[in-house]
Amino acid sequence: MSELIKHECGIATLRLLKPLSFYQKKYGSAFYGINKMYLMLEKQHNRGQDGAGFASVKLDMEPGNRYISRVRSNEAQPIQDIFKKINERINEELELHPEILEDIDSQKKNLPYLGEVHLGHVRYGTFGKNSIESVHPFLRQNNWMHRNLIVAGNFNMTNVNELFENLVELGQHPKEKADTVTVMEKIGHFLDSEVGKLYKKLKEKGYNKKEASPHIVEQLKVHKILRKSSKDWDGGYVIAGMLGHGDSFVLRDPNGIRPAYYYKDDEVVVVASERPVIQTAFNVDYEDVHELEPGQAIITKKDGSVHFKTILEPRERKACSFERIYFSRGSDAEIYKERKNLGRLLMPEVLRAIDYDTMNSVFSYIPNTAETSFYGMVEAAQDELNRQKNEAILKEKENLTDERLSDILSLRLRTEKIAVKDVKLRTFITEDSSRDDLIAHVYDVTYGVVKPTDNLVVIDDSIVRGTTLKKSILKMLDRLSPKKIIIVSSAPQIRYPDCYGIDMAKLEDFVAFQAAVSLLKEHGIYQDTMDAVYLKCKQQIEQATKAEENFVKAVYDPFTYEEVSERIAQILSHESITSEVKVIYQTVEKLHEACPKNLGDWYFTGDYPTKGGNKVVNKAFMNFYEGKNDRAY
Repeated sequence: MSELIKHECGIATLRLLKPLSFYQKKYGSAFYGINKMYLMLEKQHNRGQDGAGFASVKLDMEPGNRYISRVRSNEAQPIQDIFKKINERINEELELHPEILEDIDSQKKNLPYLGEVHLGHVRYGTFGKNSIESVHPFLRQNNWMHRNLIVAGNFNMTNVNELFENLVELGQHPKEKADTVTVMEKIGHFLDSEVGKLYKKLKEKGYNKKEASPHIVEQLKVHKILRKSSKDWDGGYVIAGMLGHGDSFVLRDPNGIRPAYYYKDDEVVVVASERPVIQTAFNVDYEDVHELEPGQAIITKKDGSVHFKTILEPRERKACSFERIYFSRGSDAEIYKERKNLGRLLMPEVLRAIDYDTMNSVFSYIPNTAETSFYGMVEAAQDELNRQKNEAILKEKENLTDERLSDILSLRLRTEKIAVKDVKLRTFITEDSSRDDLIAHVYDVTYGVVKPTDNLVVIDDSIVRGTTLKKSILKMLDRLSPKKIIIVSSAPQIRYPDCYGIDMAKLEDFVAFQAAVSLLKEHGIYQDTMDAVYLKCKQQIEQATKAEENFVKAVYDPFTYEEVSERIAQILSHESITSEVKVIYQTVEKLHEACPKNLGDWYFTGDYPTKGGNKVVNKAFMNFYEGKNDRAY
């Protein structure tokens, strides 16, 4: 997007199903697993650049030997940093013990991170926290191997306060009120309970603690632990975890809000947040990588057996459409087609805006991630130009000369790279007037390709706050002196907060909400509307009832989609801009047509898939009404 919004997070899990010596013989390295994890995390760095972490578990280690290793970083390039640390540690040990260079068993015993079960994570810090303590994976330690728990996830829970109180009622004393901690401690509580129950039964059969240990490994039912743990979770999540003895799992929320894909063969079991990551890292076909079903967990036991268990009954599928519009890499075959369709489906409205004058229109995109939608839009524009050519030929066919035919056929769609972001420029000055001047120069403009008689059509992934458009892009485009500037958003109007992982928490940040407020004031119904919405929100919060309804929809109800778009264009148009400005948004209907499998659209429609979502949006409105600059979750 031309303006950054942050998104939690990316996961990668890898279970090696063969002995390390197998990978040494076949692939030339016992570090096969570590190398693949680096590749999968690096291919997901788009999902999080505030922190990264990696953990591994070694199977069947003798007591007294370390079997869990973890490294985390919140440095500027965290993925490179953690694997640099891993390499340094391994090289140090190899220098101290050169005799183990050819001995895989000794390497496993002595070298950190060289295990069979791996978990990695990349992170965006959506709450402004970027301390090392906030970086996944999280580790819950215990001297009983089975009770060691490592957890990482791509998630956000809407009911952290309730989950925290549940832990307190269970007799725990959580160290902080954060969703990652509460999720881990909830799983940890039921893990402890299940291990305790199994030991009690084994003790009754005459086993001592040492003798009971391998039987606990065999009999531990991970799916039962997950069912009990996740019963009260409200949010969008993919939770990944490893147990100290070698069991591992990945659980997806019942609405399928957050993405998870897996691949398995007789050598590996792999899960990642994006399909192409697995395709690239393991050189497998699209058809070989499958989507984890909503509410389902993939569980790999210590013995290597893989089980798919329904942990929570699947609900209406509401997979996040922003994954398709922006967050996931466009190298996924489905996503690439969907993004092209998003651009193509916008073209009818664009053509009306330029009066079908494709010959006097220049098409471009900002930023680079909008390029795929741009291709779709241009293909549709080319179809229109071809139609105009055919029409001209048929109209003039009686008197058509070779020269005139050549002129008609030579007409080409005009596409240009209008704006290039200056990645070196940093807006380090906080004083408003100076900062605004610097922001205006974040993009460099291409001069000499737009005429005063031209329409300039520029597509963006999405328009969230509109700040960069208003203070930089539109001013920059206006320097080219086009007749009309048309900003096209491949996503619909963002009207409501997201509470399932994306950092969009405050209503007043959204230019669509600002437009609706402006229209309410213009029509003289602002105060009555706001008072009525606030009263309903307050009653729901005070009565602590389940949030069955999003009351904030009433703010937008009096106006058409086009009226809100027109007001957004007015808000974004600085008084110094001389060109006419129009903003065209994708419609929700066309979004669903382009992305039929990912119908999660709550940030556009306000139709939240969980009751916690309705609670969050109503709380966000209360914060706005009361003038509180607080997050709603």
